[in-house]
Amino acid sequence: MSNNRIFYTKPSITELETQYAADAAANGWGARCYDYIIRFERDFAAYLGSTHAIATSSCTGAMHMGLAALGVEAGDEVILADTNWVATVAPIVHLGATPVLVDVLPDTWCIDPLGVERAITPRTKAIIATHIYGNLCDMDALMDMSQRTGIPVIEDAAEAIGSVWHGRHAGSIGAFGTFSFHGTKTLTTGEGGMFATSDPALYERVLTLSNHGRARGQTKQFWPDDIGFKYKMSNIQAAIGCAQLERIEELVTRKREILASYMVRLSALNGISMNPEYTGTLNGAWMPTAVFHPAAGVSREMLQAAFNAADIDARVFFHPLSSLSMFEDRPQNVNAWSIPERAINLPSYHDMSEADIDRVADVLVAAVRGASRVRQSA
Repeated sequence: MSNNRIFYTKPSITELETQYAADAAANGWGARCYDYIIRFERDFAAYLGSTHAIATSSCTGAMHMGLAALGVEAGDEVILADTNWVATVAPIVHLGATPVLVDVLPDTWCIDPLGVERAITPRTKAIIATHIYGNLCDMDALMDMSQRTGIPVIEDAAEAIGSVWHGRHAGSIGAFGTFSFHGTKTLTTGEGGMFATSDPALYERVLTLSNHGRARGQTKQFWPDDIGFKYKMSNIQAAIGCAQLERIEELVTRKREILASYMVRLSALNGISMNPEYTGTLNGAWMPTAVFHPAAGVSREMLQAAFNAADIDARVFFHPLSSLSMFEDRPQNVNAWSIPERAINLPSYHDMSEADIDRVADVLVAAVRGASRVRQSA
């Protein structure tokens, strides 16, 4: 692998992160073993505009506990977008419930509210809105549906830190929101996640579940009131998170700049669309993604081969969950099946240079021109 390779993502770690992590490693024990965790939860909730936050070992763990706290169990159905990483659907299956996979919109690649409406049955226990790649679900339509039906909407904001829906941060609008701080994310703790809510009863329930079922008010030592989970974040991880959170505006701004740079360079190409940002919203731009119109004749495999030849990392767009062997249901989710075949995620790490962005854009331009020549000669 050459030194010139452009990676699709890597974290932005400064002296601040290493300083906090070193302090947690040296001093964060005994009476101080939760100091950074408490601080990270408090500061994250404040950033988000939510009342409560619980730091977790992963976004998946946050989702598992949140769904369990809502009482999701065997016989229940949970509606979610077919375009998703398996982490969103796994907790539903672990709880014995049935995932109901609906199509996504062609422009945002997020769940189609009309598809959700059609999928609701008397067994529907929750609706998960995944803000894919930083793009925003139509939260007004989904929350309106929630009010009419009483079915809670959950925000899977794993990829949407910094995204804002009409003045409210993604992850702060639904019954609860979950976030990922995996090493690929805009804000990272290596592995890690966050559960966030402004519902005090739901918070207490998840807090109990998060500590092996030990309620906060329980006076007996080592006395669980329920069977809970162990999805805790370590103090050292939280220390890194605290430093990253202090830099969050800078980190999100840089992501948005990179997406904007790609859009400028690719604006002359016909038949290409990227992460949208509609009036009144901000796209956190976690993963700049290029989706080609079917008529452009550009395929995922063609793009992968072109980037590989150019020594550039590029990720494939998520395969539809309904294409996986674990899910026998094969819904006619046209967009969820079609988009990944003509899309690619582009590199977007914090310290990418303009020359790096040029290199990535040039590969896309060449791919489109190559596909055009093939069509013309056919």
